[in-house]
Amino acid sequence: MASHVVGYPRMGPKRELKFALESFWDGKSTAEDLQKVAADLRSSIWKQMADAGIKYIPSNTFAYYDQVLDTTAMLGAVPARYNWNGGEIGFDTYFSMARGNASVPAMEMTKWFDTNYHYIVPELGPDVTFSYASHKAVTEYKEAKALGVETVPILVGPVSYLLLSKAAKGVEKTFNLLSLLDKILPIYKEVVAELKAAGASWIQFDEPTLVKDLEAHQLEAFTKAYAELESSLSGLDVLIETYFADVPADAFKTLTSLKGVTAFGFDLVRGEKTIDLIKSGFPLGKYLFAGVVDGRNIWANDLASSLKTLESLEAVVGKDKLVVSTSCSLLHTAVDLVNETKLDSEIISWLAFSAQKVVEVDALAKALSGKKDEAFFSANASAQASRKASPRVTNEAVQKAASALKGSDHRRATNVSARLDAQQKKLNLPILPTTTIGSFPQTVELRRVRREYKAKKISEEEYVNAITEEISKVVKLQEDLDIDVLVHGEPERNDMVEYFGEQLSGFAFTANGWVQSYGSRCVKPPIIYGDVSRPKPMTVFWSSKAQSMTKRPMKGMLTGPVTILNWSFVRNDQPRSETCYQIALSIKDEVEDLEKAGVTVIQIDEAALREGLPLRKSEHAFYLDWAVHSFRITNVGVLDTTQIHTHMCYSNFNDIIHSIIDMDADVITIENSRSDEKLLSVFREGVKYGAGIGPGVYDIHSPRIPSTEEIADRINKMLAVLETNILWVNPDCGLKTRKYAEVNPALKAMVDAAKLLRTQLASAK
Repeated sequence: MASHVVGYPRMGPKRELKFALESFWDGKSTAEDLQKVAADLRSSIWKQMADAGIKYIPSNTFAYYDQVLDTTAMLGAVPARYNWNGGEIGFDTYFSMARGNASVPAMEMTKWFDTNYHYIVPELGPDVTFSYASHKAVTEYKEAKALGVETVPILVGPVSYLLLSKAAKGVEKTFNLLSLLDKILPIYKEVVAELKAAGASWIQFDEPTLVKDLEAHQLEAFTKAYAELESSLSGLDVLIETYFADVPADAFKTLTSLKGVTAFGFDLVRGEKTIDLIKSGFPLGKYLFAGVVDGRNIWANDLASSLKTLESLEAVVGKDKLVVSTSCSLLHTAVDLVNETKLDSEIISWLAFSAQKVVEVDALAKALSGKKDEAFFSANASAQASRKASPRVTNEAVQKAASALKGSDHRRATNVSARLDAQQKKLNLPILPTTTIGSFPQTVELRRVRREYKAKKISEEEYVNAITEEISKVVKLQEDLDIDVLVHGEPERNDMVEYFGEQLSGFAFTANGWVQSYGSRCVKPPIIYGDVSRPKPMTVFWSSKAQSMTKRPMKGMLTGPVTILNWSFVRNDQPRSETCYQIALSIKDEVEDLEKAGVTVIQIDEAALREGLPLRKSEHAFYLDWAVHSFRITNVGVLDTTQIHTHMCYSNFNDIIHSIIDMDADVITIENSRSDEKLLSVFREGVKYGAGIGPGVYDIHSPRIPSTEEIADRINKMLAVLETNILWVNPDCGLKTRKYAEVNPALKAMVDAAKLLRTQLASAK
């Protein structure tokens, strides 16, 4: 019985690639240095999978930024503003597309399906000239082969690539991106030809858009594409991989009828309904790559349950045609439990990171072929039983409180218009008030202080003094810049979710459980293993201290329940909604304590609300109902004069704008600048928004510093569709990843632009 892994984490067990990328971007190392780190990581990954017994080992899953940008490079689809002159695409062009440069902005970045991973959105139009401009897929295959490892090269499939793209600026939004299929398929043929010549026997096309709600003409594009590729693929075994959800019946029929395709891969963790489709109509003689090991969570596989599922599938497709696989790329989970020093032995026994999941895949494959490791399966069964029975998991008081929530929709008693009037009388803000999203740059010195405090190398008094000094600097900087509503900069926080999880019960934390979010940005998601409650206040001390340093309003900064949920590894033994309600009650306690402490502006970030939206429209309403309800629970008890902000970043919000309105926040700040201001189109189309709103005026994920004129132009575009009295001026997101040399001039330009517009508006009266 064969085994397969869809993809693997790139950053390395101790974020080696992250540090190599940042060193290269800062000019402290060379391209050769970066390539050496990457090659060492790839070699280690391939060897690990080979040693574990995996038959179908992936290659070309390693990206310096993301796999969609790699495909854009492969196709030579570089927007004209980057002045690429042809030839093999190098780091300068590649990273300019991802991050921008001194003269031009980056391409749009958005969420990869419903994950916390991001990708760079291709910008396409009828005039794009495609060419084979990156040979990375072939180079990596040859690299593995030279190491004695036979791999399955992976390409983002041609149809999914186009469906994940957008019309470039200046191109009609109605432009049919699939009309470019005939232009990109010749390049795919070139890549396939080179892979065949290099000795590849298998090739994997990732076509994850097949799990979405597709129209008939979109499904027809898959049929057309693979019919066109059929002759080029002759002599190869071809796997089409899907993941993240069930494949709808019409898409399943299209997929399993594709010409030239040998094998089909399915996510059977998040797509359990697909099993019924397989049992009722899987094509004879084809391979089934059964994704039974979860690639998106860190819980140990229930091996006995998975084996039962695999045995039922074996009866359908045949022993020699069933391949045990991960549900999706392991990119979305942590690297290796071996590196963990903070977790206790009981919790560790419940977990499996990427390295352990590879072993689980192999163990299941061997068990199916009659070579079951009884000791391994027995230990797994004991761990499953331990988790179910552990008293650490259940808190009856928390469960009772969460159950009691279902009798109300938890809305504030006064409508938002009246609340804004009451808040303005108290806050006395100018029109177009300026603010930032929360965090300020995390300097090397600041990280050292936190690290030494955690390691008990400095005292609590020394730590408090250092953090207080940092807050004082941030407050003074904002006052000097004349920002209207201040933040304390979050110097005490390494991560917006980790910080809260460390102070809530039911959470566990890793030492090295890093997961890539985008580029070099890594996050360390907490693990929610049990019922959640708040033992004591979490932010009141620092928020009160910051407010005491200024007469201007100081925002209390919290992470919302939906974002904490979606940015954690969540327990899989109860509905996600139940866990979210428990978190909401904890944040509600914190909000009310902040208000009692005199904090009159409180931001409850829901950066990841859109991210958790199910991929199928039929499931949207249920998710949005409990997610929006969870947010309202957090602030239902505050006074009208307490202003509740929320923040969302880097997703397409237009399709959920009515749910955003239903959150009933007083002010929402939201990403706008990097996505070509597509958010504003919803207001142009007539959606009325009565609360305060701050569409981001510049992109903080790029080192580029915008000019006052550029920001003023953005604000004017907003004023064309939004009322002056509700518009806020702010960056797209928090500033923690930037340097002060970038932040100071960018914020000055932002404030100057707001003042310029205030003057113009006053003179126009």
